[in-house]
Amino acid sequence: MKLKNNIEDILKKAADFGDITRQDAMDLLALPLDSLESYALTQTANAMSRQTFGDKGENHFHIGLNVEPCPFNCLFCSLTPKAGVFTEKVEFSEEQIKAWALSAEKDGADGLNLMTTGTYGFDRLLDIGRMLKEIVSTPLVANTRDITHKEGLALLDAGFVGAYHAVRLGEGRDTPFKREKRIATIQVFSDVGLRWMNCVEPVGPEHSHEEIVDLMFLAKENRATYSGIMRRINFPGSPMEKFGMITEREMARMVAVSRLVMADVPKAHCTHEPHTASLMAGANLFFPEVGSSPRDREVETGKGRGNDINKCKAIHWEMGLNSDLPSNCF
Repeated sequence: MKLKNNIEDILKKAADFGDITRQDAMDLLALPLDSLESYALTQTANAMSRQTFGDKGENHFHIGLNVEPCPFNCLFCSLTPKAGVFTEKVEFSEEQIKAWALSAEKDGADGLNLMTTGTYGFDRLLDIGRMLKEIVSTPLVANTRDITHKEGLALLDAGFVGAYHAVRLGEGRDTPFKREKRIATIQVFSDVGLRWMNCVEPVGPEHSHEEIVDLMFLAKENRATYSGIMRRINFPGSPMEKFGMITEREMARMVAVSRLVMADVPKAHCTHEPHTASLMAGANLFFPEVGSSPRDREVETGKGRGNDINKCKAIHWEMGLNSDLPSNCF
């Protein structure tokens, strides 16, 4: 059995950590899932990650600090008032946040990602960072609104070493935010010395290959510490339910293409939500979750969709990855 010549050439180039083109990436995304070429794609991506990341399975622990009906109305998010899921504000207590952070460190989390809604007080986020810096050594990553250089420096001063930020698929259409402003914030991270963490998200069937590939290359060109693929989860009542969802198999193919695009740039490669298929396609990074989640109808996602660290570690182990090895990201 022989691969189609153009696909074989793309995979050989990528396997040597060469730069593939946008057209190459779109050709790979169009491969039938059951084709020989599709399996060769995932094998190439997996080999690249094993060569680069070793057998490390990363677990970056997500803590959603607050829940509220968010006025920004991103249509894929369970916090949008249009979904009618949440009607009251909930801010998790310092005691609860400390308990989650200490438990995550005990269980071997590689990072702590602190997520807030767009209206959460920035100074309050800084206070939480300072508080956690006193009790845990796990690296802190902020996931918050667009920021200025002054605010980026404040994050560093409060103990954060990185920030998760994404230009979302459908930005400006399914969200009220401008792509240019999101990219400006990514530049802020680079300017002040915060590691930039990213994912191409939230992927749904309605997104074109061109849109998806564009964000893959944005991650590469801005040298994201990690990137990967997060699919949109259609919680009951989601305004996006009419579009359906992609499968984990489809997500794994996208994870593989993203890995080839990223070449020698990343320190890890992510997929969300945790599953096995993408670990055979170049992913090695999961996000265990507690607190609020934009994919859940539960106030505390640890009691809903969220996976805990031990479950994530077990999935890594099943696929030959070792979560107890040191992180490559920090």
